[in-house]
Amino acid sequence: MTKQINILSTKKLLPNQKQDLLDANVSLIEEDFIETNIKNFELSKVHDNIIFTSQNAVQSILQHPKCEELKSKSVFSVGMKTKDLLTENGFEVVAYTGYASDLAEIISLVYSSDSFTFFSGNLRRDVVPDTLKENGITFNEIQVYETNLTSSKATPPSGHHSKGGESRFDGILFFSPSGVQSYFKSNTIKDEMCFCIGETTAEALENKKVKNIIIADKPSVENVIAEVIEYYKSPLAPEGGTWKG
Repeated sequence: MTKQINILSTKKLLPNQKQDLLDANVSLIEEDFIETNIKNFELSKVHDNIIFTSQNAVQSILQHPKCEELKSKSVFSVGMKTKDLLTENGFEVVAYTGYASDLAEIISLVYSSDSFTFFSGNLRRDVVPDTLKENGITFNEIQVYETNLTSSKATPPSGHHSKGGESRFDGILFFSPSGVQSYFKSNTIKDEMCFCIGETTAEALENKKVKNIIIADKPSVENVIAEVIEYYKSPLAPEGGTWKG
């Protein structure tokens, strides 16, 4: 890339993640478009198997005074980093997948006679509880954290313009459907390239009629960043300005 590319991240990145972008001559503006808060909850009526679909739910459970009592239970989780966080803290993960739909399918096919407790957030998707219900699997759900939309107007760097003359970002990084929802409360997307952590986030953008979407090979922040760097290295990528795709 010969000109500096301007990217918006809809969540604040770690220093090493930011450095990878800076090393590739990518200018980054970052803003947390969602925030998560731990809820007060009771750990009662927890079944023998427990389900986590986010690191936020794990972090919330780890701070509960009865956390140790859960470590004898079998754990089902979504995401490598969620699985790693559980394992590092003494939980036994018997199955994990990249997407909630895949995990729900495994539970329905292999573990349908077991009972489950799903630790969730207030904006969780319906795929896990709906699939368990449809297959007659015994489960309950405990909300352990809540996600709030913290939308704000995103402004590109001064002097940066798209080919149409309007100041816009070259690309936007999205990491969750709720992040997409929050972004659209105060902003629009015309022809910016959108880099997504996974398929469900991409679906949220498609529902907003967004067409320029790249999905990371694996659902992690690092893989989203790798897609950005690879895309703007391509001879087909724009030299500054917004990709018209």
